[in-house]
Amino acid sequence: MAADLSQIVKAYDVRGVVPDQWDESLAELFGAAFVQVVGADAIVVGHDMRPSSPGLSAAFARGAARQGADVTLIGLCSTDQLYYASGKLNLPGAMFTASHNPAQYNGIKLCRAGAAPVGQDTGLADIRALVEAWAESGAPEAAATTGTLDERDTLADYAAHLKSLVDVSGIRPLKVVVDAGNGMGGHTVPTVFDGLPLTLVPMYFELDGTFPNHEANPLDPANIVDLQERVRAEGADLGIAFDGDADRCFVVDERGEGVSPSAVTALVAARELARHPGGTVIHNLITSWSVPEVVRENGGTPVRTRVGHSFIKQEMARSGAIFGGEHSAHYYFKDFWNADTGMLAALHVLAALGTQQAPLSRLLAAYDRYAGSGEINSTVTDQTARTEAVRAAFATRQGVTMDELDGLTVATADWWFNLRPSNTEPLLRLNVEARDEPTMAKLRDEVLALVRA
Repeated sequence: MAADLSQIVKAYDVRGVVPDQWDESLAELFGAAFVQVVGADAIVVGHDMRPSSPGLSAAFARGAARQGADVTLIGLCSTDQLYYASGKLNLPGAMFTASHNPAQYNGIKLCRAGAAPVGQDTGLADIRALVEAWAESGAPEAAATTGTLDERDTLADYAAHLKSLVDVSGIRPLKVVVDAGNGMGGHTVPTVFDGLPLTLVPMYFELDGTFPNHEANPLDPANIVDLQERVRAEGADLGIAFDGDADRCFVVDERGEGVSPSAVTALVAARELARHPGGTVIHNLITSWSVPEVVRENGGTPVRTRVGHSFIKQEMARSGAIFGGEHSAHYYFKDFWNADTGMLAALHVLAALGTQQAPLSRLLAAYDRYAGSGEINSTVTDQTARTEAVRAAFATRQGVTMDELDGLTVATADWWFNLRPSNTEPLLRLNVEARDEPTMAKLRDEVLALVRA
């Protein structure tokens, strides 16, 4: 097939519609190119529950083996389970998933040995160039001996590793509703939660890459409505929702109210600082003011970064940070090879809740201190012009500071907002926070009026 790789090779991964934009023949070329670029003689490959995932991952493995690399196939897994395998086996890895995208999509998340990320600047552009060069003629047969293909089940070891990082053995009995969204959480949760004093109420645990119940994107409020209703109906202590590849988790309290990922970041940061006193904690620039405050209160050093997992992982490696959190519900741990794992964050929430008697809403009140808008997207014809209009409106106001670490951030002592462009769509993304709800609402509406003028 003719390959328009500009449409499928993104900043951090490969992602597109199957078979319209890519297919197994291209997947095989990606496997060959990956091995050449990372210089690997062995790799590990896993996949999610999408209908196209087994075929694509098998083709990728064939391409890698024909370049002489031995391939360990771990089969059905969550993305963080693939990172576990990459870290534990010290092998480069490939995860076939399109995360929360609709069923017709699929993709590849790539990493070097030890779960180190592969993005545009760290090998992905070179992989794309090789695949484009080979698209007509095929990959060269570069190895005298074809690599081996071996299967290995890593689920039990992955679960045991997570539970070695959080002591959940002594928690009080808890009732937890988990919405797996027909994604990989339905595969991993039963094993990870096995043996814990939990009454598990499963929702949509059947692996189904057509997502028959709702999109597997818990950051969209529409996709957690079922979970919220079930938590209330069951009288549960909390609810947890995972995205399609189960590397992100979203928490609902005992009232059925969504918990801000910034509050979860602050809670986990405090717990990780108890394990690693004086450590550095990474947070992106749209997390709440609560996060750096809690980090400092617990003796740590907060470091603010751009949005995006590649920036978080790079900064964690550079600074030796113990933990990192994003408002998108990605959570990164030094003890997990700096990779993101929503399951480990979920275990931290369970441990924090289960070692005291207060309900989750009361426990988290200490970590959720301000009024936030959440992320609001606006479709615009000219991202730069609308951003400049907002900058001009606030530039002369007293007490205002501005920075451009990622988009435009405007702040005073009482509020801040960040306006940043989408890299892939004609959108501007707005996040607003203030010391109280009326101030936040007024500021949000003022900025939106400028953006949408």
